[in-house]
Amino acid sequence: MFRFIIFILLVAVCPCHAGSPPERVFCPPGNSGPVRVNVNFALQGVNGIDDEEETFGFNGLLQLSWKDPSQAFDPVSTGTSEIIRQGSYQVDELTPSWFPQVYLANESGLYETDAVTLRVKPDGSCTLSCSINAIAECHLSMRRYPFDTQVLDADFSMPGFTADEVVFVAGESTLAPELSLSQWSMDGLRIIPLSLPSPGFTVRLKASRDPLFTLRLVAMPLALIVMLSWSVFWMERSSLGDRISVSFVGILTAVAYQIVVGDLLPHVSYITVMHGFLNLSFFVMCATVVVNLVVGACDRRGRGDLGDLIDHRCRWIFPITYFSLIPVIFLVAFHLSSS
Repeated sequence: MFRFIIFILLVAVCPCHAGSPPERVFCPPGNSGPVRVNVNFALQGVNGIDDEEETFGFNGLLQLSWKDPSQAFDPVSTGTSEIIRQGSYQVDELTPSWFPQVYLANESGLYETDAVTLRVKPDGSCTLSCSINAIAECHLSMRRYPFDTQVLDADFSMPGFTADEVVFVAGESTLAPELSLSQWSMDGLRIIPLSLPSPGFTVRLKASRDPLFTLRLVAMPLALIVMLSWSVFWMERSSLGDRISVSFVGILTAVAYQIVVGDLLPHVSYITVMHGFLNLSFFVMCATVVVNLVVGACDRRGRGDLGDLIDHRCRWIFPITYFSLIPVIFLVAFHLSSS
């Protein structure tokens, strides 16, 4: 009799046989089509753009919104007008529903999320928000350096689902008013929904480099040195040693400039605008050495009139050639970067 009573109590407390509810299935709430997830992103900071590694660091606030009718509740019976779950544990472990989980597809060594919050309205409207601190890989085209504009993409993906199940919709994208980065200006931010190979979206930032720093530090002083090296065309043709000394001082100065600013220039295998300018300046000063030797040879052979003629013509040939080739370098670099 005692065992029978215990059995009855166990059945009453633990109704594991017919009558036990089925296990809940976590799936997108799209009964009449794919669930639409609205994406909002607020960029709060850009931590740096690495030209050599082709990466950029950023932090911001990601917000995903969708509607799940199965999560609707009665605010009167529950005593609250909104259900809020905070922290990774509450959202991942205690949420009795499906929610979109995205990851940074082009992550490069760092991807941290914090301040995760899930808010559910009485009608089943859900909003998942979190802060993101990450480093993303990106393709940088440096041919126009230091006049380049870069497109920085952070590609978020949701693997395991198709476009028939989940569709991301671009929402509001904002830049923090105080956002700034040395030598860069941020021109715009937008969200681009993706459907292949899996649902996702891209947060695209357009950044333009401020060329003044490089121009002030490299281009302007070097151009002045090149123009000063042309002073040899006004020196006596018989003073070959002095002319050669002036030319070689300019050449050595150009070499020293390349060594000093080597870490400032992008470490790429192709030629950028600034690399082309440095090489052009170097070759123009080397050409003055050749002219000095030719003029000196004319003077030794008694052809002083020919030496004077070469000097007079070089006074305008060198400036015209130098300042004409600089725009050519720009045109070639801009053409190659756009093709």
